[in-house]
Amino acid sequence: MRTGITQDQVDRAADALVAAGDKPTVEKVRAALGTGSPNTITRMLDTWRGGLAERLQNVLQLPELPAEAGQAMTALWQLAVAHAERLLQARLAEDRAALSASEARLHEERAYWTATLAEAETTVAQARTRQELAEHACANLDSQLRDSHALREDLVQQRDRLQALVDRQTSEIEALQAERHTRLAAADQERERIAAHVRAIEDRAHQEVDRARQETKQWQQRHDAAERGQRDAAQALEARYTVSHRQLQEAEREVARLSGQVVALETSLAKVSTVRTTKRSLRSAASSKAAKARKPK
Repeated sequence: MRTGITQDQVDRAADALVAAGDKPTVEKVRAALGTGSPNTITRMLDTWRGGLAERLQNVLQLPELPAEAGQAMTALWQLAVAHAERLLQARLAEDRAALSASEARLHEERAYWTATLAEAETTVAQARTRQELAEHACANLDSQLRDSHALREDLVQQRDRLQALVDRQTSEIEALQAERHTRLAAADQERERIAAHVRAIEDRAHQEVDRARQETKQWQQRHDAAERGQRDAAQALEARYTVSHRQLQEAEREVARLSGQVVALETSLAKVSTVRTTKRSLRSAASSKAAKARKPK
């Protein structure tokens, strides 16, 4: 079982590295101890560095020296310690940067392995699902295989029945084919008889067609003559119609002229009637005056 490290172990390892003239880094202390996490070693190294100044102060106490020499040596030592402290701080910053880089790499590796583990778990789950599906499919196939065997036996029985039916139908077809050949032979004879009859009818039809052609030719000649007569009569009627139409137009013009004369005559008669009426009125008035004049007073 892996055990943790103590502060005393880290202090002794760091003192040993300093005594050997080496820098006490996290990696070197961890290598010297053979165990320990980087975070724990970093924290303990900080504690070791915090107690380093006190230990050096105790070492620098020299009661047998004069006070001035002791103070001078103490000042010199403090300068040396300050310089060492700056060096240690710089190296500590480098160690911390390296540690941060290591931690970043560890986080990346952890994320990578976490993703890899998740992918592997997903793959395992998918494989299990496929296994279950395959087992289910195998069960279905077994059931289908059993059904196939039963169906095969049923199909074999149906095949045997169908084969017997085919054999019986084959015999019937052969009998029908023999009957068909017989009927075809009779049909050929009937067709030859009908063909001879049709040829005879065609011969008579050709004769009738020739006679009809002669009659048609004669009728066409008569028709042509009648058509010529009708055409001549139509031309004569057209000429008579043209003359009659011209005469009708002249008569209409004459009627229009006479109508104008009648209208003018009626107008003149109306004027004459008006004048006569006026004259009669004047005569009546004159007669009345004359009669009044002849009456005695």
